[in-house]
Amino acid sequence: MRIPARVTDLAAVQRGSTLIIQFGVPVVTTEGTLINKADRLDLRIGPSPGTTFNPDAWAAGAKAVGGAIVDNGRARYQIPASEWMGKEVQIAVKVVGANGRDAGWSNNVAVTVATPPEQPLDLRAVPDPQGVHLSWRAAGNAFVIFRRGPEELEERDFVLAGNSDKPEYTDATAQFGMTYRYVVQSVAKAGKGQVESDLSSEAQINPVDTFPPAVPAGLTAVPSTASVELVWERNAEPTLAGYRIYRALGSGPFERLEDTQELPTFSDHKIESGKVYRYAVSAVKRNGFESKLSAPVEVTAP
Repeated sequence: MRIPARVTDLAAVQRGSTLIIQFGVPVVTTEGTLINKADRLDLRIGPSPGTTFNPDAWAAGAKAVGGAIVDNGRARYQIPASEWMGKEVQIAVKVVGANGRDAGWSNNVAVTVATPPEQPLDLRAVPDPQGVHLSWRAAGNAFVIFRRGPEELEERDFVLAGNSDKPEYTDATAQFGMTYRYVVQSVAKAGKGQVESDLSSEAQINPVDTFPPAVPAGLTAVPSTASVELVWERNAEPTLAGYRIYRALGSGPFERLEDTQELPTFSDHKIESGKVYRYAVSAVKRNGFESKLSAPVEVTAP
């Protein structure tokens, strides 16, 4: 019968002053056979009929919309929202075959058209010890952050990076030395759904790690039979190279004693019984940056 299958993934959202509508164009008939090309896309938009929805009755009074852009099997419409401002509209589509037959209207989508939130401005991306820190100017308390990273460079679309309730966000999954692009948008409630602002301008960054590691915490010194055993909390930096041990005799100045690998422990066997030693530890990253010294501890050698 060569009837294109019914569309079931129609989706619509208001972004700024535009209604964006998308769906996958069927590639098979209702009988499961391949079709080369649909003859016509019949998209309609009109006032929501309320609780009861009779597709054919609604479609008779709805407005037909053209101008679809079909790419890689998906149809996309961009419709000015001004005509429907302040109203809840219903949207549906059916795909008509070359023989003039169709499988009926798609899933219907309701959108409440409202004044959109303001577009975020002056998006800035700067390196941060945790990855990349973003900031922008916009009113509101609901923002969505999108990112295109090395793994998405072959894709045209950005992927969701996170959400924020204030005009800043730290992308802790970004890696130093990789290139990232970001865009941000504001969102606000509209009826049962939401309305989106226009996307911000892009911010691109290749963050460089110029940050020292965190200061080691929890340093403890325990006298043993012929040594002083040091232990402290492990640093969380993924680029950590190790630790640097400092020692002072009595109230004298600290001197570098030894470097260790990633284990947060050290045994000092170069001690003299009865003498008082003070110890401190720093962390060192692979880029050579060193943290400040930890809080010192004091111990009398056994």
